[in-house]
Amino acid sequence: MKKFLAGLLVLGLFTNLQAQNKKDTTAHRPDTAEKAASFDYKKPHKSETSGTVTVEGKAISYKAVAGLLVLKNADDQPTISMSYTYYYKADEKDKSQRPITFIYNGGPGSATLWLHMGAWGPQKVYLNEQGRTKAPFRTVNNDFSLLDVSDLVFIDAPGTGFGKIITKEMGGAGTPKDFFGIDQDGTAFTDFIQKFITENNRWNSPKYLFGESYGTFRSAVVSNLLLQRGIGLNGVILLSQLLTYGLMTETTSQNPGDGLPFQLVLPSFAATAWYHHKIPNQPAELEPFLREVEQFALNDYAVALNKGATLDAASFNKIAEKLHNYTGLPVDYIKKANLRIIGPQFEQTLLGDSSSITGRLDSRFSGKAIDPLSEYAEYDPMDAYIDAPFTATFNNYMRTTLNFGKELDYKTFGNVHPWDFKRRGFVGFPNVMNDLARAMIYDPDLKVMLNAGYFDLGTPYFEGIYEMQHLPMPAELQKNIQYAQYKSGHMVYLHKESLKELHDNVAKFIQSTYHN
Repeated sequence: MKKFLAGLLVLGLFTNLQAQNKKDTTAHRPDTAEKAASFDYKKPHKSETSGTVTVEGKAISYKAVAGLLVLKNADDQPTISMSYTYYYKADEKDKSQRPITFIYNGGPGSATLWLHMGAWGPQKVYLNEQGRTKAPFRTVNNDFSLLDVSDLVFIDAPGTGFGKIITKEMGGAGTPKDFFGIDQDGTAFTDFIQKFITENNRWNSPKYLFGESYGTFRSAVVSNLLLQRGIGLNGVILLSQLLTYGLMTETTSQNPGDGLPFQLVLPSFAATAWYHHKIPNQPAELEPFLREVEQFALNDYAVALNKGATLDAASFNKIAEKLHNYTGLPVDYIKKANLRIIGPQFEQTLLGDSSSITGRLDSRFSGKAIDPLSEYAEYDPMDAYIDAPFTATFNNYMRTTLNFGKELDYKTFGNVHPWDFKRRGFVGFPNVMNDLARAMIYDPDLKVMLNAGYFDLGTPYFEGIYEMQHLPMPAELQKNIQYAQYKSGHMVYLHKESLKELHDNVAKFIQSTYHN
């Protein structure tokens, strides 16, 4: 949903996943086309409203500002307008002392309606967790909004939301290549945050980043850039982490000989098989089972993969049988795959006896296979469940409740390709572990929190743990990292009980990392 897989197309690593990448879903409405054509993106715009949210029984009055913030280049020429929504507690005497959290989704190329309407905003989309949610869609009070502990700024990435690159034809100086890349995107978000805290007197506020999926990749870059500019952070909160593309199973065809991606995804395969009752001798409890799988992945499985063609037949068969017991996949299939199964193959095969596939970003979801004989799953059932409710309710909420964007189109997913993955000193697959490590070294008080869902096959939870435990920094800084896992998927907040856990964990993290 955050479409971190979009980048794989740019790299040419796994073209069969093209079906999972969203097109530009802008709704070009004839009644607004004329107004949109005359809209001045070179100027900031905003709408201010008021509201009340009840968070875990406590009523909170807030102000909401929905708008466009304009960035300029060194020659003071406008280059881009970025859309955002800013919520702040109404009765706070000194806003500069209250925590503020900058929130964004990923992609690259996704707007931030998912975290806005699914996790932290005062209103959230109603979803029927027992089946599909049907129109008319609606929003409800968000019992777990993060407004109880922090003011919130939801930022839409360049090329998404209501914003627009201000090109020469529009009287500006912006071009897509200025924003569509690892460092370009990171710089745009850094510029946005710096300008926002200046215009809203938030320089002295405790500051947090909250990124999801590619947003975690972005957070590593932005945290380092902010600190270089003297903009301190109290914490970086990561949800469904990906800091290096080299640990994704989809990259292994371009990087043969590396068994690590298969090791790190295995616990998520096991969790999925457990959820769908495909495990032989199904364990009663999930977590103890996963601890066993993790140990197997880092030890016996790692040794077998590292031996390659020298692995003897008896050991090969033993590992295949063990993988069957952990994943529920047929032994013959595992052997044919040479003990190495990538995510989309697993999604297509686990429920193959019913011609169904599992979700990728949340493998609790399932749907009928488009082609039961295909090697790979061709869509994500999770998307099919949530895209329409989120898109409809967000568009309605912005225009009616927040009174913004009536003359504009909202891009849920933007066309941000080609995306520039190359950086100075670029070697191999995109990797921003150095960026986060440098930020934590530069500020040894910076705290980081990693949240992940067990049923996420896109950014497996064990992959995130591995990345954190291998950051190139002094070992004593590992104490600044907190971990939390949930019985949910990539978008942890789609599961109501997990959203409460996520809220309580993040709220505690924020409250413990600043002084009143």
